[in-house]
Amino acid sequence: MRVVIQRVKKAAVIIDNSESRDIGAGLLIFLGIEAADNAEDIQWLSTKISKLRIFDDKASVMNESVIDIKGDIMLISQFTLHAKTKKGNRPSYIQSAAPGHSKPLYEQFIKQLSMLINKEVIGGEFGAHMDVELINDGPVTILIDTKNKE
Repeated sequence: MRVVIQRVKKAAVIIDNSESRDIGAGLLIFLGIEAADNAEDIQWLSTKISKLRIFDDKASVMNESVIDIKGDIMLISQFTLHAKTKKGNRPSYIQSAAPGHSKPLYEQFIKQLSMLINKEVIGGEFGAHMDVELINDGPVTILIDTKNKE
């Protein structure tokens, strides 16, 4: 699993040009899933994200987690995070998991992360066209890949 995490002041997703969902201050997370990903990856990554200290404390030092600030989380599935661009100019997405594998993992990730932060995680719509708006706070953007745990 690969994520791009952005610390945001607010974020919103518009699904298929109609439905809108939004969050306040917290994390906007884009999630890419590979065929080899499993429940162990969900557990490790969701725990890492929930405890990631990237929010300012009273001394303006990044020392607090999304749990500490009671922040929101929005999770958007994004298969393009596994794009390979080594050859040619058209990215290959062969490493991205098929929907039959990735959708259940995406849904489980939302449940696991919601449980860890004791708050509903707002999801996008798996497989839908989405427009994502955000105000990146900092800016702070973090990349994590479960294949690089060490």
